[in-house]
Amino acid sequence: MRSGKLVTWIDRYLFRQLFLALAAVTGGLTALIWLTQSLRFVELVVNRGLSMTVFVRLTSLLIPSFVAVILPITTYVVIQFIYQRLAGDRELTVMRSAGISPIGMARPALALAFLAMAAGYVLNLWVVPSTLSAFRQYQWDIRTRMAAFLLQDGVFTPISGNLTVYVRSRDTDGTLRGILVEDDRDRSARATILAETGRLKDGTNGPRALLFNGSRQEIDHTTSRLNMLTFDQNELDLGEKTTDIGERPPDMSEVSVWDLLNPRAAHDQDRAKWVAEGHKRLSSPLSTLSFALIALVAVLSGAFRRHGGVVRPLVAVGTVVGLLAFGLAVNNVAARNNGLVPLMWAQAVLPGLVCLWMLLVPDWIAQRFRPPQIAD
Repeated sequence: MRSGKLVTWIDRYLFRQLFLALAAVTGGLTALIWLTQSLRFVELVVNRGLSMTVFVRLTSLLIPSFVAVILPITTYVVIQFIYQRLAGDRELTVMRSAGISPIGMARPALALAFLAMAAGYVLNLWVVPSTLSAFRQYQWDIRTRMAAFLLQDGVFTPISGNLTVYVRSRDTDGTLRGILVEDDRDRSARATILAETGRLKDGTNGPRALLFNGSRQEIDHTTSRLNMLTFDQNELDLGEKTTDIGERPPDMSEVSVWDLLNPRAAHDQDRAKWVAEGHKRLSSPLSTLSFALIALVAVLSGAFRRHGGVVRPLVAVGTVVGLLAFGLAVNNVAARNNGLVPLMWAQAVLPGLVCLWMLLVPDWIAQRFRPPQIAD
């Protein structure tokens, strides 16, 4: 009974350290990645006048995707670090002297790895697709609908890649004054539009500009002459011209696994990419368990050294780095040839099975051939 209570207390002690370290490392690394990646969207604040609230709300939708990517790596790092520290502090020596087997000492880490793997599946299958869909829709709305309403005085504002608007000033009632529009959306009829005043209103395909007392200038490509049309009132569509008004083409990162594995006819040319992405979502969380087992084998297997060593931890780090590089290569190749999809599963599962065998078999042999104990 005392031995059982000791093992239970040790399990709780190790799991608490591992869980807190994993939360701290994952949170810190996620914040760092969010900070670096969010710099790409500073342009929306600087050039388009978006508030910091909109900026934070937009970029925070990327956080679940960051966590899904780094969770297997941080799980490995935390387990390797905590168990190496325990070995350096002689705590593993005490546990081994108390009769706890390597698999017994690995039990809290395996519990953490299973928890992280379950979190990875929740992220990959539900959370990440929904947040990326919300992110892309939000970004789409900003670029096609909201940007024109955030025109800054005295600034050339790119509404899209082929449409730029300049406004000299804006009255308190929303009236725009001194308007210049460079419209290159129709390559055969590029136009420069000038207007004294104007107002913005919402339309079915994004914002529309109601212009007063202005002119439209175009170059006739056949005669190379300047054509000018004056108007008292004109309405200009500032939204993107798409075949499906108001609709946004879906990206494979935001659709469900079922849709990835069974792409629609419209995505036949990218079928291999979609299928590979579906298998990646299903297989990548399994690498969390494999990486955790690699760390455990590096610390708990083989001859136990009181003063530890650096060879096995370095080999473990090299193995994880090699598996990550191999996984990236396999994902790229499988996206072109779905016949290589089994390699994605092998990269995620096979290292864990090998490491589990290395932990279990020596323990099983030691128990089977342990010399009989003489009762007192």
